[in-house]
Amino acid sequence: MAKKQPVVTQQKKPATPAKTVKEVREILFNKKLRHDFHILDRYEAGVVLMGSEAKSLRAGDVQWGDAHARFDERTHEMFLFGLHIGEYRQAGTFGHQPLQPRKLLLHKRELEKLHGKLSAKGLTVVPERIFWRGPWVKIDLCLCSGKDKEDKRRDLVARAQQRDVQRELARRAKRGD
Repeated sequence: MAKKQPVVTQQKKPATPAKTVKEVREILFNKKLRHDFHILDRYEAGVVLMGSEAKSLRAGDVQWGDAHARFDERTHEMFLFGLHIGEYRQAGTFGHQPLQPRKLLLHKRELEKLHGKLSAKGLTVVPERIFWRGPWVKIDLCLCSGKDKEDKRRDLVARAQQRDVQRELARRAKRGD
């Protein structure tokens, strides 16, 4: 009598889920940006970092200082200046300089667009926030023009009026009017 062969059935592979959105974890937010500048446009850029810089960012050892981005005419690249990323102690002599310029990763068309706009007088590129998107460090850059004292006062008054309106609406909703 011949042995029966076991029947092998193909199992269906589980359907691959749709591409998931990477988790965003904020490292640092520039609170003074909206107070000091009018935001005209926003860009998201990657940042070239050394390993010790990434470890310092994970530890939260970063400060804005006078951070701004500049376009390098020679290499047609954009660099971030003035961002202080603290030294990582375990890196020893292989660590990084806290205030070194950091290369920003943007698409070529975005670089060309920014270069054209930066040639206009009075515009600058200032970082708004640094965050982790999955395993990568990203930075939100804002194309800005500076505010004068009158603009700052006008914004403070408008914000105070809006806060008063919201407070009154909340009070009326609570009372049931």
